[in-house]
Amino acid sequence: MAKKHQGRCACGAVTFEFDSDPDFVAVCHCLDCKKASGGEAATWFGVPADDFTVLTGSTEAFNYIADSGQPLDRNFCSTCAARLYTSNLGSFPGMVFVQLGSLTDPAGIAPKLEMFVKRRLPWVTPLDMPQHEAMPG
Repeated sequence: MAKKHQGRCACGAVTFEFDSDPDFVAVCHCLDCKKASGGEAATWFGVPADDFTVLTGSTEAFNYIADSGQPLDRNFCSTCAARLYTSNLGSFPGMVFVQLGSLTDPAGIAPKLEMFVKRRLPWVTPLDMPQHEAMPG
């Protein structure tokens, strides 16, 4: 039986699923997210790694050291290079951080906070939700 949430890459080669309704959903303006997403910010959320299953396709992992000094793996489709999720984040063991845009139906998962707003560009209007200068504590 399919899990509650599904996602896929741009070409459809990689599919994944999970059941958890995320409670930490962030719009992040840090420099790492900007570089990784190619945009002004990235929207992502955490789910337990033991609930996250890649069903089809193969991913490549780019190991990276974040500004925090912690390692992480940015996982993307081997075929179309769409970024899908982050794993092995040193400061959050046992969690996978999914890119909101990779979900087949992202409407039910809304951001709950903005973080690293000290890096938000001046032309971006703050969202009506908690604002954090850096990583919330």
